Amino acid sequence: MRIAIVALLAATCSSPAPKETPQNPAVKEAPAESYQKSVDDNARKMLDEGRKVFRFDTFGSEAFFGGQLRLHEAIAGEKHGGIGKGVTPRDALGLGLRVDFGSIPASLGDVIKAHTLSFDDPENTIALLKHDAVVGVKATFDGDRMTTMGITCAFCHSTTLAPNLKPISDLLQVDIDTVKKVLLSWGPGKFDAELNIDGKAFRPDGKPAATLLPAAFGLAGVNLHTYSGWGSVTYWNAYVANNEMYGQGVFFDPRLDDAAKFPVAARAKFGHHRHAGAEDLITSKLAALHFYQLAIPPPSPPKDSYDEKAAKRGGEIFASKARCATCHVPPLYVEPGWPMHTAEEIGIDDFQAKRSPDGRYRTTPLRGLFVRAKGGFYHDGRFATLADVVDHYDRHFKLGLMQPEKADLVEFLKSL
Repeated sequence: MRIAIVALLAATCSSPAPKETPQNPAVKEAPAESYQKSVDDNARKMLDEGRKVFRFDTFGSEAFFGGQLRLHEAIAGEKHGGIGKGVTPRDALGLGLRVDFGSIPASLGDVIKAHTLSFDDPENTIALLKHDAVVGVKATFDGDRMTTMGITCAFCHSTTLAPNLKPISDLLQVDIDTVKKVLLSWGPGKFDAELNIDGKAFRPDGKPAATLLPAAFGLAGVNLHTYSGWGSVTYWNAYVANNEMYGQGVFFDPRLDDAAKFPVAARAKFGHHRHAGAEDLITSKLAALHFYQLAIPPPSPPKDSYDEKAAKRGGEIFASKARCATCHVPPLYVEPGWPMHTAEEIGIDDFQAKRSPDGRYRTTPLRGLFVRAKGGFYHDGRFATLADVVDHYDRHFKLGLMQPEKADLVEFLKSL
């Protein structure tokens, strides 16, 4: 064997040198620095376009939210050609909508800062909409009259105001009163993205099936989006734009043809969405939207919101005795690869997991976790505090953590 190897090496060394591979002509035409500049320019372009799509693009959802639900009529009120008393700024804020103060003129901003703006007057809601200052809502006006409206990525829960809920009741095959009951059960900061897929409005324990809205930040390096790992970030963007926002585009996922698991989606053919006879207003924007979302960093907690020394000790416990880093791998704080786990592995019920194709839960990235403090933790907010989360895992995995160790671990989680 050794003789054969030596002979092979000798033959190789004595062979003529291989001919030089011809250089790609494109390389000569585009020097390295020029090509790198094109990459940098494209990155800036994608970031800028994606930011605009995320904040302002409705994907043609006016046809549903304005044309079918007639939501703009409820917002405007009778005085402005709509229906009912109209929606006040207080109503809008109660639904979780936010005002973009950077979009309003200085004169209106001064009125708000002086606390002289009435939050109980629908006229002021219309004024904010005219200036594109209500995050997530894009209204169209003909003079002072609102003619239609669509929603953007920043909008999730104002359909309860719509004067016509029949399109939703028809989809779910339930009466309108039931639709209202379900939508009103969610509460601020929650949404049920699977309701229009499986029709399951409530959990077996009677609580709403809605979940906390998953974070749109800190997703770079994270393979799967949503709590139950439906797909990548761009998969979920395409799904939501077409089947949640009712935009005009194309979406394909044959998994939704499973009538036993996804009866509503299978009946409505959500896995084969192609907006008939209309321009595709979604597909061309998915790349920039994806690029922008991956660029959104997780927010940093205020320095005075946690004990730095305790957090340092907690970080050591996180990586050792508590075994948290087994799944929440730093610095992503999620496993690279396929970060999915059964309900049994993490010690909870499988209701939400079973609503997804894989029937598992995704490991949630932990950076920016402090922003969840008001809504609770886990996909449905079942744990009111981080201490409750730590106690759960301590019991489930029999970690034997002492109370001071738990306290330090909580401070570390608050510091991420």
